[in-house]
Amino acid sequence: MGETSATKHFPRAWLLLALMAGGALGLGGYTFHYAEGTSYLSTDPKACVNCHIMRPQYDSWQKASHHISAGCVDCHLPASGIEKWIAKADNGYRHSKAFTFQDFPEPIRITPGNAEILQNNCVRCHSDLVHELAPGVGGAQEAVSCVHCHSSVGHGVRAGLGGRDLGIEAEMR
Repeated sequence: MGETSATKHFPRAWLLLALMAGGALGLGGYTFHYAEGTSYLSTDPKACVNCHIMRPQYDSWQKASHHISAGCVDCHLPASGIEKWIAKADNGYRHSKAFTFQDFPEPIRITPGNAEILQNNCVRCHSDLVHELAPGVGGAQEAVSCVHCHSSVGHGVRAGLGGRDLGIEAEMR
């Protein structure tokens, strides 16, 4: 039987497909290695300074009151369960996109969803002190955001992060 045009080009198509897939995997693997991708699976606060823009937050956290008792993930991610990994994946995607395309605001601001996670973690860790202030506990109708009064707890003085106090309206967004 003679070779047809389709059978002649079939091996070449697979070779081209394999080369393209190998190139994409190689580039992706190199990028993951270069960006220290496995460090983001840990709870080590040093992973947060893989991006140069986070250096002021890391430095100020080292001098702040929670340095001894809480790392980045203790405040900025849900405590456990699938919610923690979903939040970690969401943050990882948004951070890598923002830093790759350089389209993030300066100073960096917490998102509303992450502010809610932060608030929940404050209340969880300090429930014995704030049980009457937390919504739904002790009859309180509305809770004040913990960082409204305690903005310097996690990262030190706000001015050290390159921003000024924007007021209660901006903090509650």
